[in-house]
Amino acid sequence: MAVEGLTQVRKSILPSEGDTWNEIAKRELPGLAEDEAVAKLQSWNLHVFMRAAAGMGHAGSANPILPSDVIFVEPPLAS
Repeated sequence: MAVEGLTQVRKSILPSEGDTWNEIAKRELPGLAEDEAVAKLQSWNLHVFMRAAAGMGHAGSANPILPSDVIFVEPPLAS
């Protein structure tokens, strides 16, 4: 579906090079405790968060967030 056909678009960002969950949480969800904000971000972004589990133990897997990843900074919208 084309974007112009959407009535609401979920708020998202493209992370900066080297961004971590904690950095994104502090920047995008400043009103929440950091641990709570990180947990929310990870639950809203399983497409990125679960990729980390697949890469564990490999070089460079410490930060699975790529600058090309779409990171949702709000929960899924109710229909």
